[in-house]
Amino acid sequence: MSTRENTHESNPIDASAQAPQGFFGRLRARLNRGTASLARDLRTLVRGRAIDAALLEQLEERLLSADVGITATSEILEQLKQRVARHELDDAESLLAALRTQLRELLSRCEQPLKIDRSHQPYVVLIVGVNGSGKTTSIGKLATQLHGQGLSVMLAAGDTFRAAAIEQLDVWAQRSGAQFSAQQTGADPGAVLFDALQAARARKIDVLLADTAGRLHSQSHLMDELRKLRRVLARVDATAPHEVLLVLDANQGQNALAQAEQFHAAVGVTGLVITKLDGTARGGIVVAIARKLGLPIRFLGLGEQAGDFGPFDAAAFAAALVDGGELEGDQ
Repeated sequence: MSTRENTHESNPIDASAQAPQGFFGRLRARLNRGTASLARDLRTLVRGRAIDAALLEQLEERLLSADVGITATSEILEQLKQRVARHELDDAESLLAALRTQLRELLSRCEQPLKIDRSHQPYVVLIVGVNGSGKTTSIGKLATQLHGQGLSVMLAAGDTFRAAAIEQLDVWAQRSGAQFSAQQTGADPGAVLFDALQAARARKIDVLLADTAGRLHSQSHLMDELRKLRRVLARVDATAPHEVLLVLDANQGQNALAQAEQFHAAVGVTGLVITKLDGTARGGIVVAIARKLGLPIRFLGLGEQAGDFGPFDAAAFAAALVDGGELEGDQ
């Protein structure tokens, strides 16, 4: 096993000091760029029109095309129709405001930031997800933010199938000021995490972020391996892992929802990281996941830089979907 302590000076980003408006201003800009912006579609749809059955039907089509999902869309439209029937909504702006409010209320139960329990040393976070979801990059960004909050962090290279994955995680460890634990390519992932957790305990590390190999949610033998990793960690610390973060690629649309269901059933997901929101105009999948599973959404990822990663905010995300970058003060 190789473990390394990074002693170089780093310049991490403190999540608590990062202005939410700045992060979500970038979210509004990046989520709604391109030709398929939900916010732009909504503005075009309602501009200068009275609220009628045809408008509501077209609104339903827009929400479905943005991956909000059939169930969530149906519930949203039913509530809007009831308010229109009661003459509570009389123009396009009031309709959009009501839509924004409903999305915020639906998403608010998932607005639960990650809290590191300092009574556990280390606090073990197991990170899982399919290939290409942005797992390793998310680990690096999270390590940067935690280190910026004054916490000591170790990264464990549990993806032993790809040498590139180990190297990429090592780079993030150096960049974030985290310690690093790895073995050779092809090593048993359970042994890697077992040794990393023992090393982290001996060094009194605050947070251990454990990477795992990407796997399809439909590969039952690989999902069984994740269950094994949980058992291995529990042999060192009966309470570990303390958090199981599932990283989902927003570009996967409704398939991301299926992934979340399968991973949750297999390993008991406790939080979500939704990535690549800069590459999709279909961020409604976040709404579909919130409606179906109600799992805490811990973080959103917008790009490759450490600052393109921030806590989930229901009101800000609803505004990003409905208003795009048109809100006053958006930079």
